[in-house]
Amino acid sequence: MSNRLFQGIVHQMKDAIDRTIGVVDGSGVIICCSDLTKIGESNFVDMKDVLASASPKVIAGKTFLAIGAQNHPDSAVFVDGNDENAANYARLIAVSLGGIKQYYDVKFDRSNFIKNVILDNILQGDIYLKTRELGFNNDVSRCVLLIRTAERTEGSISESVQSLFPDKNKDFVININETDIALVKELRSGNDIKDLEKLARSIVDSLHTEFYINCLIGIGTIVNGIKELPRSFKESQIALEVSKVFDTEKTIATYENLGIARLIYQLPTTLCEMFLKEIFKKGSIVGLDHETLFTIQKFFENNLNVSETSRKLFIHRNTLVYRLEKIKKLTGLDLREFDDAIVFKVALMVKKYLDAKPVKY
Repeated sequence: MSNRLFQGIVHQMKDAIDRTIGVVDGSGVIICCSDLTKIGESNFVDMKDVLASASPKVIAGKTFLAIGAQNHPDSAVFVDGNDENAANYARLIAVSLGGIKQYYDVKFDRSNFIKNVILDNILQGDIYLKTRELGFNNDVSRCVLLIRTAERTEGSISESVQSLFPDKNKDFVININETDIALVKELRSGNDIKDLEKLARSIVDSLHTEFYINCLIGIGTIVNGIKELPRSFKESQIALEVSKVFDTEKTIATYENLGIARLIYQLPTTLCEMFLKEIFKKGSIVGLDHETLFTIQKFFENNLNVSETSRKLFIHRNTLVYRLEKIKKLTGLDLREFDDAIVFKVALMVKKYLDAKPVKY
């Protein structure tokens, strides 16, 4: 499309400029020209020096200048001649074509559109029109995966993720900030959350193997329609934050599988503080030592089974019973009773939530 735009501008300029003008791509092939017979010819020019320079370069009797030299250009204008007029013509043409290209990229770039959608930077009423204008299939399912690295991301990392998804018309890799990269994945019929978790695992492994970078991935829900993408993106953010609070060992967090942790995360802190005070009237949860908390954790992991828990802890059954009685005296809750165990489990999660003070979206 940009070639046709360039050709239109060059065609209009040919009567005002008394020499051959045109545009070459990164390999030196003429992609548009005031002399139509030259289109497709190669100049056999080493374009590295031309594209790396912000000033006109004279090569083989022609003056070259990169289009948009400040933004990693992939093409350059050329004007026949090596005089000052040729350099001035090249500057004027480069500015004109650079402006047209930038306008075209902003208006029609699909990746930029998707970024504006997930960040809520576009009006809902405009999404449908843009979706049709850019040729998006609005009937397929999509999901947002948020990739978060501990270090600041470099271009090579997003490029590595993009290389895993070469179809740029269906899958979009978007830099959100210095640490976050969003992957908007188009799904095939029958794909589900388990497939997305496998995909996320392959991304984690690839980044670790290629760049020695550890990352976390949050997975939003699968949505239908471009308009629903902001919700999936926010859910992927929440999945990462909730996982950071309640399950720090996980590298992949799925919004659909957050369970009660998601509910607690959405509660006001004042309500959580009131809950803890009401539950632990006889004593504070803060008074429990590390050994006691570890015992409680293992007791829950073994489904409140005293015999199995004592075996896993390598302690006598009576020792475990003694510890549980001690917990009952301190907190007023008997963990051998199912209802009390549920309350205590929730209370531990609420305490962890209050200690973490997570950022909410």
